[in-house]
Amino acid sequence: MFKHLFKMIWNKKKQNSLLMVEILLSFMVIFGVFSFAINSYNNYAKPMGINYDKVWAISYNHTLETTNADSVTLVYQTLLRNIKALPLVVDAGYASSNIPFSNNHMSTGFKIKGREISNVNNFFMDENYLKVMGAKMVSGRWYNKADMVSKANVVVINETLKEKVFGKGEALGKLLGSDDDKNKRKVIGIIADIKNDGDYQKAAPGLFNAHDTAAYKWMGKILVKVAPEADANFEGKLYKLMSNTFKNSNIEIEHLDNKLTAYNKFTLVPLIILSIVAAFLIINVALGIFGVLWYNINKRKGEIGLRRAIGAPGNAVSAQLVYEALILATLSLVLGAVFAVQFPLLNVFDLPASVYLLALLFAAIFIYTLVLICSLYPGKQAAAIYPAVALHEE
Repeated sequence: MFKHLFKMIWNKKKQNSLLMVEILLSFMVIFGVFSFAINSYNNYAKPMGINYDKVWAISYNHTLETTNADSVTLVYQTLLRNIKALPLVVDAGYASSNIPFSNNHMSTGFKIKGREISNVNNFFMDENYLKVMGAKMVSGRWYNKADMVSKANVVVINETLKEKVFGKGEALGKLLGSDDDKNKRKVIGIIADIKNDGDYQKAAPGLFNAHDTAAYKWMGKILVKVAPEADANFEGKLYKLMSNTFKNSNIEIEHLDNKLTAYNKFTLVPLIILSIVAAFLIINVALGIFGVLWYNINKRKGEIGLRRAIGAPGNAVSAQLVYEALILATLSLVLGAVFAVQFPLLNVFDLPASVYLLALLFAAIFIYTLVLICSLYPGKQAAAIYPAVALHEE
């Protein structure tokens, strides 16, 4: 039976080729949609790594007129103490501009044992960061006040960077940098991964550096953990405190939960666009399958009537048209799978191989389901053709 079906499809190869191309293109687009969707879901399922609820980010410009380093340090330390003294403030601390969900990145790199480690997120903060953000240490320790004034080169890294540099081995106490690097830093702690780019992006390798007093002039952010009852009135008091300290400064107070919502929407834009394109292609393929099968029914009424006249049941006639559509889909999917398996082999978009394999499976199931649904009704119409009517028309 299948040999006969293949022969019939081959004899109408010009007629079927356009439909096969449409199915192939739809499969590739749906494969891309599923790849992004599965990867986004896998990232979403991982913990955020911080408790961003009721954390406010204050942005400011360094507008102090004094250039004396000690005076500048005193002003910033006094400001932080005043913020912490407010009744609804749980904790607060300085941080560099690349705070979570800010779409601001500072990258660095280093060499270690002849290997080049690049695209590492570089963060600067004080000893309060851990408590303010609710981050967790996996091993080792976080910075203390002694580290803030010490000249020792120490650093905290995240789990992703630890895995990238040291694998399954021990990282605490190890040095980051090449053998001839005079500024090698000692790893004192491993912090749990923080998804700085929102729910749907994975955590990148990260270095968490304790800032020195010279950094006050350029860090530009204060992270404040507030009590649940903090409202707009309290936000106004906080703004007034900042504006009294930094005259003529552009001060902005943002809530991290709102920044996360906005960042997530921005992240999902490519997936939404790709889904819209996929929807148009799916509609096109569905109409194409309907049109081709409907055309076949009208062109093959004599053949169908003859089969019915010699005793072929309606279900067999219907099944033949469904099988033909599924075989066309299979031929397109085989060619599409050849292209799809290149993605994990070539490590395209730097996604895990499991994501591509699952996307390949789901896309194939989706195409088969679509083709089956679109071919059932024309098959039913073919089964309803009466032999006498079909042979009379022929």
